[in-house]
Amino acid sequence: MQHTHTANAANRLDRLPISRFHKTTLLAVAFAYFFEFADINTFAITAPVIREQWGSDVNHIAYVTSLSFVGMFLGAVVAGGLADRLGRKRTLTMTTLWFTLWSFACVFAWDIWSLGLFRVLTSAGLSAMTVVAVVYISELFPAAKRGKYQAYAIVIGICGTPATNLIASFVVPMSDWSWRLVYLWGSLGVLFLLFVRKIEESPRWLESRGHHDEAEAILSRMEAAAETEHGTLPEPAEPTPRGPAINAGLSMLKDKKFLYPTILLSVLWVTQTIGFFGYSSWAPTLLASEGVSVEDSIFYVALTTVGAPLGSFLAAMVTDRFERKWCLVVFGLVIAASGLLYGLTFTPVLVVVFGFLVNLFERGYTALAYAYAPELYDTNGRSLGTSIAYGLGRLSNAAGPLIIAGIYNGIGYQAVFMFIAATWTVGAIVLALFGPATRRRRLAALAQEKELSPSVTAF
Repeated sequence: MQHTHTANAANRLDRLPISRFHKTTLLAVAFAYFFEFADINTFAITAPVIREQWGSDVNHIAYVTSLSFVGMFLGAVVAGGLADRLGRKRTLTMTTLWFTLWSFACVFAWDIWSLGLFRVLTSAGLSAMTVVAVVYISELFPAAKRGKYQAYAIVIGICGTPATNLIASFVVPMSDWSWRLVYLWGSLGVLFLLFVRKIEESPRWLESRGHHDEAEAILSRMEAAAETEHGTLPEPAEPTPRGPAINAGLSMLKDKKFLYPTILLSVLWVTQTIGFFGYSSWAPTLLASEGVSVEDSIFYVALTTVGAPLGSFLAAMVTDRFERKWCLVVFGLVIAASGLLYGLTFTPVLVVVFGFLVNLFERGYTALAYAYAPELYDTNGRSLGTSIAYGLGRLSNAAGPLIIAGIYNGIGYQAVFMFIAATWTVGAIVLALFGPATRRRRLAALAQEKELSPSVTAF
């Protein structure tokens, strides 16, 4: 089974049934996601109270929000490079600790500028962790099932958003200082350290860096554990000879195989980021400035985010069954329509219903995109390509809040939601016209698995 020059990681991983170590990995990543999603909206939730206390105006909020996205861009790109150099597991741990540390610092902020700085540093860690987690799951799970498990990780993780919103709606009104507890809650991601010893480095990454002995040791452990649970494993397919490896690094941008998906995914993430954060960062503030009370606006938004875990669950149901590209197109168009209707109504029930639909399909869209993006690259370029595209998406939203504040002040509330709907529509059209299909590759992996293993069952 052992080859002198390669551990054959991809084929050996692809034929493994879903086993206990997969579930442990999934739980660890879902835990990190939970606090990432808990943390990402803490500023939006506390912004209305901070405005009253520190006498900040809408522009201050817009600047902090904008700079947070610059932080996200830098965090994503740096993490993409680090995950290629230091490994997926180590970088996942470092980035999770980074964002929890700075969330904790936010508890002690003394004015809008100190809070702004701590938020930018927190945001860098949030998107850094996301990029590494996406690549990590993509590399550890079998090709035929990885989409479903990317989505499951988010189903659990996304519960962080409604949990935080509901906690905030009780905690924030308690006293003058109690908004600080929202950031304390965000820093509990530090407990990720409890999982570190239970998860493995990516054998694909180890193999791509020439660490064949370490890759072999991890693969052997995984195979032994899978055999204990599921019985004899089928032989893996023979490794296919690869062309000359390209050195991971920015020089890869010259390679068309790397550049084309990076441009396409940049469009996907730019439209997703402006479309979603334009909506979620502004919903409480805009509702409040249109005359809905601060308590009510926080509560309405909390109700709409209940749609989020259901959306990721919906994605888990469709992602490996249909062509991911077309699922993304359909979800994007539904979000555009729901977001537009949200902006055209002030009836509380309809605000909650359309907000719920936006959250449902947006989180489904994100789960689909997390599975789709890494599949467009090989191991060498996966982390960097995914992180550049994701990072550019986040960077675009440095302008997003300023554009939205401008549209709101210049044209009005409803124009904001027309702009957001247009953004989603552009993303869907570009994907429909230029997005590569990835289903055939996954089906080939599945067929090979079935051919080799009639006896192995996976849950």
